[in-house]
Amino acid sequence: MRKHLVIATRGSRLALWQAEHVKSRLEALAPDLTVSLNVIKTRGDIILDVPLSRVGGKGLFVKEIEEALLDGRADLAVHSIKDVPMTLPQGLILGCVPPRETCTDCFLSCAHADVDSLPQGAHVGTSSLRRQAQLLALRPDLRISSLRGNVDTRLRKLQDGDYDAIILASAGLNRLGLSAPRMTPLAPERFLPAVGQGALGIECREDNYDLLVLLASLEDRAARVCVDAERGFLAGLEGGCQAPIAGHARLVDEENIRLEGLVAEADGSQVLRGVKTGNAVDARVLGQELAHELLDRGGRSILAKIYQQQ
Repeated sequence: MRKHLVIATRGSRLALWQAEHVKSRLEALAPDLTVSLNVIKTRGDIILDVPLSRVGGKGLFVKEIEEALLDGRADLAVHSIKDVPMTLPQGLILGCVPPRETCTDCFLSCAHADVDSLPQGAHVGTSSLRRQAQLLALRPDLRISSLRGNVDTRLRKLQDGDYDAIILASAGLNRLGLSAPRMTPLAPERFLPAVGQGALGIECREDNYDLLVLLASLEDRAARVCVDAERGFLAGLEGGCQAPIAGHARLVDEENIRLEGLVAEADGSQVLRGVKTGNAVDARVLGQELAHELLDRGGRSILAKIYQQQ
């Protein structure tokens, strides 16, 4: 095992927290090991004045980082799983999925308690078509605007009065210790999160056997199984992370998993939800089967229309 490893990471405060968290875990596992960070700016970090759904392309937040892994500038990368495309470049592997943070979205406001309490025509900020679709399904009167930037930037815009409310991932808020005057988690029963939300993925070269052995100590079975089911669902839909697709899996017991998935019109006028349970060993297949069910129920035409518009 090498005595020094390099982690490739984005430069946002949240990305750096995640990379530092994995760095500390690795150094605790191997006291003789030192780990440093290589901060890389991705295309998604550069293009901030366009809604994510219109930027186009897969891997907006990982492509440049994966290039660093392949050319040897980094040994591993720490990603938010929801940013990672379904197909990894040849030679790379998702070597580890550590324990998962809470997967929920969170409603934040300076004056209002929750979505139902917002006044008629309230202005809500989000960068996600998935969140937009579910918000409009609940409240068709809301005015939704694109909200880009890191977590701190989005909170500042809320505090400055640009929005009546915003929706952010609970995991990022928890990791950074950030808050707003009014905060309400959005339970998956009513508001499904993004595929992989709250989970980290550690990517590395598939031939780096010593590193893979070390990463095995950070692996969390429940997180991996649930992520596999959710990503299987996304793969079955051939969807990107910017489509109005949601998925949430949980272990029912040691052997079985429950997966709920969603495909929606961006304006919330049609929302398809489905549930499937099965053996955790078949998590990815379970996700693909649920995807095919929703495609046959109308999801295929919904997604075709959205991709054509993008």
